[in-house]
Amino acid sequence: MSLKERLKADVVEHMKAGNKTALTTVRNVLGEITTREKSGKTPVELDDAQVTSLLQKEAAKRRDTARIYTEAGEPDRAAAEIAEAEVIEAYLPKALTREEVEAIVDEAISALKAEGQELSLRSIGAVMKPVTAQVAGRFDGKTVSEIVRGRLA
Repeated sequence: MSLKERLKADVVEHMKAGNKTALTTVRNVLGEITTREKSGKTPVELDDAQVTSLLQKEAAKRRDTARIYTEAGEPDRAAAEIAEAEVIEAYLPKALTREEVEAIVDEAISALKAEGQELSLRSIGAVMKPVTAQVAGRFDGKTVSEIVRGRLA
């Protein structure tokens, strides 16, 4: 079951359970997915990676809005935004720890060395490609790049 199909199935579940916050949030996210798919010259079908990316942006948007509400002295509205962010984050893959990412980077570097490649800072792209494929959406890309640079230096 794709992530989008799971979201659609969960709309029914939230409806039956009477969970209005989750229902509204999932509907809004599905609307955002539909908008993204239909925008542009030709309609496209978003894959799970693209849906995950969209969910991350939506969760971050809500967390940012909650921070703004908190600073403005609106704790009720901030709590509602945080609740929505938590609903969205439940659909995201489990985040990786820095140690797990470092292990993935070390694994990629040793695999490239086993192939006989000489690694230097110039070969950052060769290391980043397999690492990004494994880490995508589960850890900050900028930090991954810093870890790779540190290992190659």
